Amino acid sequence: RRGYAPEAVHIDQNENPLGPCQEGLEAIAKVAPHGGRYSPFGEQGDLVTAIAETEGVKENYVAPFAGSSDPLHRAACAFTAPKRNWVMANPGYGGGAPAFIGSGVTRVPLRDYFAHDGKAMIEADPEGGVYYICNPNNPTGTVTPRADIEYILANKKKDAVVVVDEAYIRFADTAKPCNDLVAADKDVIVMRTFSKVYGMAGIRAGFALGRPDLLARLRPFGVGFLPITGMACATASLKAKDVVPQRKAINTKVRENTFAFLEKKGVKYIPSQTNCFMMDLGRPHDEVAQALAAQKVYVGRIWQVWPTKVRVTVGTQEEMNKFQAAMEKILA
Repeated sequence: RRGYAPEAVHIDQNENPLGPCQEGLEAIAKVAPHGGRYSPFGEQGDLVTAIAETEGVKENYVAPFAGSSDPLHRAACAFTAPKRNWVMANPGYGGGAPAFIGSGVTRVPLRDYFAHDGKAMIEADPEGGVYYICNPNNPTGTVTPRADIEYILANKKKDAVVVVDEAYIRFADTAKPCNDLVAADKDVIVMRTFSKVYGMAGIRAGFALGRPDLLARLRPFGVGFLPITGMACATASLKAKDVVPQRKAINTKVRENTFAFLEKKGVKYIPSQTNCFMMDLGRPHDEVAQALAAQKVYVGRIWQVWPTKVRVTVGTQEEMNKFQAAMEKILA
């Protein structure tokens, strides 16, 4: 894809159409002229301090990255091996990184209410190196109770780690963040990104939370430079008032409006707490995606385990109105 056609609706990448908050944009504009320097005003230290204060952990328990995909990739390299797999939900986000180092992936079905099944994950692969929990889950937008995460922690091998990907947690009502488990020195690494609620997908900022010894194992598998624009925007966004509740409220209103439409039309969907959801028209996913694309409405990627389900990102109300109009034509 070479860009976004202005007349098209791109609800396929779980992006936030609101973009960065005003405070974040102002921080970018202020620091951008100094882009010839790596950290001209201590941007990385300021971001680490802001994250530590927000999450209730010590500063050496914070590692900033350009998004959360980077530390996820590093975790696969650091904690999996040919006989120590990456254990994850099916469907779930990512999971391809271990292949090139000879590791495998163990995929475990979600529960019937679409949460991760901690007991089944341990039973499926008791020798796992990483137990990966995306909470809320991508693509389903569903929440996994803390009990499942605690079960894995209590029953995994001593040197295995639990990686909790909380990219979407600020959209959710019932998901319990795991920063407290990090503060309690558990074998947990929490991943966060500013791509979702904070609308910074293209600007790139994120972080990992974990014990210093766990974070140290991530460092050899990449280079730690971050864009100063991303760091400045992220710090300003964390400090800005009401950004998260306002954006969560907007997303919830548009999402629930969309769900009401789907219910009216008899379209099955998985109730999500995030800015994406899975719908099922009982047709092959490619057929549905292509029919929508023909009307310049682009929906998301496919998970082979669910051949008739399609992921849809929650856009603006105007974008979702166009989605509804396109769906009307398909359903007719």
